Amino acid sequence: MLPIRNSAKAIIIQDEKVLLTKNKDHEGFFYLFPGGGQEHGEQLSEALKRECVEEIGCNIRVYDLAFVREYIGKNHQFAEWDAHVHQVEFYFHADIAAPLEAEVSMQGTNPDEHQVGVEWVALSALDQIRVYPAQLIPKLQDGSAKNVYMGDTN
Repeated sequence: MLPIRNSAKAIIIQDEKVLLTKNKDHEGFFYLFPGGGQEHGEQLSEALKRECVEEIGCNIRVYDLAFVREYIGKNHQFAEWDAHVHQVEFYFHADIAAPLEAEVSMQGTNPDEHQVGVEWVALSALDQIRVYPAQLIPKLQDGSAKNVYMGDTN
């Protein structure tokens, strides 16, 4: 049996836009919140800072926990190749630590395998693109992004 994996994710909102990683698979483009796996002995906030440098090329400040989401792969549309995955994701409010003008490239040092870029997406347009987890979209759009356990969602 594989261990449960912890992951830290950033919700970075500025000027009614959210910063997401842009990824591509056989179905086309999809978007994820920047962040990733926690390493042994690493605090979630430190994991999130490291992952944001790797994926979006920015130093961030981490604030309050907003959501906790579980992903149990065997229960979702990607079960064919993801059935063994059980991940608990911690979504934190965050912002970029330096002005955007100082963040020249927005290119990560070690992007994920399917990542093709980084994009600011208008909150109002989130329901028009493929974003995971989709259940976060209405909460971000209506401003209820705080202290919510979302359970096993995709």
